[in-house]
Amino acid sequence: MSFTLIGKHEKDSRNNRDGFVTAMLDLMEKDSKVMHVDCDLENCINTGKLAKAFPEQTVNAGIAEANAMGVAAGLAATGRTVFMHSFGCFASRRAFDQAFMSAAYAKLPVHVIGSDPGVCAAYNGGTHMPFEDCALYMSVPEAVVIDPVDYAQINCLTKKLAASGKFSYMRMIRKGFTTVYGDGSDFEIGKGVTLKEGKDVAIIASGIMVDEALKAQEQLAAEGISAKVIDMFTWKPLDEQLILDSAAECGAIVTAENHQVKVGLGSAVANVVIKNNPVPMEMVGVEDRFGQVGAESFLREEYGLTAAHIVEAAKKAIARKNG
Repeated sequence: MSFTLIGKHEKDSRNNRDGFVTAMLDLMEKDSKVMHVDCDLENCINTGKLAKAFPEQTVNAGIAEANAMGVAAGLAATGRTVFMHSFGCFASRRAFDQAFMSAAYAKLPVHVIGSDPGVCAAYNGGTHMPFEDCALYMSVPEAVVIDPVDYAQINCLTKKLAASGKFSYMRMIRKGFTTVYGDGSDFEIGKGVTLKEGKDVAIIASGIMVDEALKAQEQLAAEGISAKVIDMFTWKPLDEQLILDSAAECGAIVTAENHQVKVGLGSAVANVVIKNNPVPMEMVGVEDRFGQVGAESFLREEYGLTAAHIVEAAKKAIARKNG
């Protein structure tokens, strides 16, 4: 695993979905058994490029997500490696029974892609705003669950998933995103990435919250507080050793996620910490709420998904540690 940290808090000129599409084009060219099933969202995710380049390896199942999941499982049962995409709300809630029974239970290499996770759904509103998608898939035995942050990471992880032979779920920001990693960065499924070293508190984040964690680290450093920052992009299998090492080194932990904290990254980290080395923990994320319509910037503030909220949580965790 090797990566280049950019971390300048700058928006990329590319769309995040193209990190996925570029990886898929490469995979499909090298292996005719790699296939993509979409739910009439080719324009939204730019997978029309796949259909044009490799029409025999793509299926548009229409706006019928449960059926699409069944199609994906059927193709996988014939020896294909299958990626199936829909918006995160539909790729999880609507097609979960088919994903569980037809794909995961049968131990088939179906890789479910859920786009526009959490507040990234923005103006599509509460009905399209999954804060619980990862929770559903984390409940599936032996599943891989991933929350990547940018073009480089999703490009790498798409290829790693194809080679894994496992059933998986990966969330994905579709359009605008903040660059964290340089192109060509390499990641290992199940291993977190330490972006900044620190000794006072460990901030464990994923997805859109990684850049917010880096901003928080800078703000804390300006106040003389040393914060370790970890990108825990794999929620399952979780990098338990890195969590335990961080608990021992820092004595306080903050998690940050674009998801319900009680059934997401925060709860998963807490489960490891409480059984092995209990330290003060604070969780930044969505607190038992439904989504709503709005600009992503408004929604981040509304649901407490900002660097300022991480800074506040870090200070609270440190105070508990010291007091």
